[in-house]
Amino acid sequence: MSVYRSFSYFYDMLTENISYKQRAEYFDMLIKKHGGKKNLLLDLACGTGSLSEEMSRLGYDVIGVDGSEEMLNSAIEKKLESGLNIQYLCQDMTKLDMFGTIDVTICALDSLNHLPDLGAIEKTVQRVSLFCEPSGLFIFDVNTPYKHKHVLGNNTFVYDMDEVYCVWQNTYSEQNNLVEMSLDFFERQENGSYRRYEDSFSEIAFDEKVIDDILVRSGFEIAAKYDYDTVLPPKTDSEKIVYAARKV
Repeated sequence: MSVYRSFSYFYDMLTENISYKQRAEYFDMLIKKHGGKKNLLLDLACGTGSLSEEMSRLGYDVIGVDGSEEMLNSAIEKKLESGLNIQYLCQDMTKLDMFGTIDVTICALDSLNHLPDLGAIEKTVQRVSLFCEPSGLFIFDVNTPYKHKHVLGNNTFVYDMDEVYCVWQNTYSEQNNLVEMSLDFFERQENGSYRRYEDSFSEIAFDEKVIDDILVRSGFEIAAKYDYDTVLPPKTDSEKIVYAARKV
């Protein structure tokens, strides 16, 4: 599994269009809606810590976990600047190991899709379940096969920012709904030249029933499923589905 060495350096630039404050408010709303505790919260695959910061501001006691040291370095820099009391741990999601039980786990921005295969997703859900308080919540979003086929597909995306030019190329496999992603970054230097970085990773998507079955086998009941950023049920053309699962 990639540790996103170059990607982590440019991650915040590429996601500057995401309102982490709104994402945090959405998760907070779902937590309240499904009776979750405003207590110890795990931000699984926390990346550079932007969502962890916003959840902490909403009053949660946040632990952020990510497998990339580079991502966590950025998260710790934000923590030092904000002064928020967030604990960060560098761990592989499939080997999650907490000090005790967790009241709420969130996993945002299709992070589960970045795992290499179905077995890794199941291992991760099982580890979340192992450390989840009875009646605790696991709230996460996943990209759908529809998005992989019709949106990401065999497409190329270009991001032209003030300091960085990024070319993002996808290769889609319909056989397993896998999208291989290749990124080239060109960072403008002071002398006007550009320095090139590159990175690659993949995302895999599965049908709802496959994810449903993993949750049930891992000791969760599915409280609700939503079309992304709403409280409406998923549609056939939903690009992301948000799950709210409760530990039995």
